[in-house]
Amino acid sequence: METNLNPCLTRAAIVLPSLDPDDKFQGVVNGLIEHGFQHIVIVDDGSAPDRQKYFDAAAAYPQCTVLHHGINKGKGCALKNAFRCVIDTMPEVEGVITIDGDGQHLIGDIIACGDDMLAKGDRMIVGSRDFDLPYVPPRSVAGNKTTARLLKLLFGIVINDSQTGLRAIPRSMLQAFCEIPGDRFEYETNMLIYMKHKGLAFEEKSIETVYDPDDYSSHYNAVKDSWRILKVMMKGLFGKF
Repeated sequence: METNLNPCLTRAAIVLPSLDPDDKFQGVVNGLIEHGFQHIVIVDDGSAPDRQKYFDAAAAYPQCTVLHHGINKGKGCALKNAFRCVIDTMPEVEGVITIDGDGQHLIGDIIACGDDMLAKGDRMIVGSRDFDLPYVPPRSVAGNKTTARLLKLLFGIVINDSQTGLRAIPRSMLQAFCEIPGDRFEYETNMLIYMKHKGLAFEEKSIETVYDPDDYSSHYNAVKDSWRILKVMMKGLFGKF
């Protein structure tokens, strides 16, 4: 294990929701442990029985708290349950860093976003990918840019990467974020609209754009989840969720 004493490793908690993980998930968890993260909250969002070995391996680390959903409840629900876990059981933690379990978020970027969140204290730090790179999957480019344009047009929210899973959130926002509706991918859009209504600040931080074109998968459903996000925006126009 590295002897890095970066305060992010002890003062921030990693939040990692996962559905049907694979070996990439295990590599992410092992990397977090090797770099010295002391608080890692993992949510098994109704994964299949044959994938439980990955959660069992993570639970063997004392740094990891593993929460289980008996059925799939969605990413938003998983994030909110992890936030409640941090609020209720980790008084020493000053904020959380949400990440994905597929290896898209590099340790250096995770720490950099966490450092900024801890240093500034009053805003969410959003890890922003570059969607103009040629190897980014077309559906990711189209979905993200469309959502970003609508957020700017309808709400005046200027953001390059509206669907990033890398977000560093100060503790002061967590309780309110637990009350934001949305159980699936629409929750992350709801979060941005809620922040706009409440005058809460965020800023983007450039991160490495990691996609493996030969092994790209996502639980994002282009039709169902896009429709949920559109409904969120329509409600948000009237200050409702």
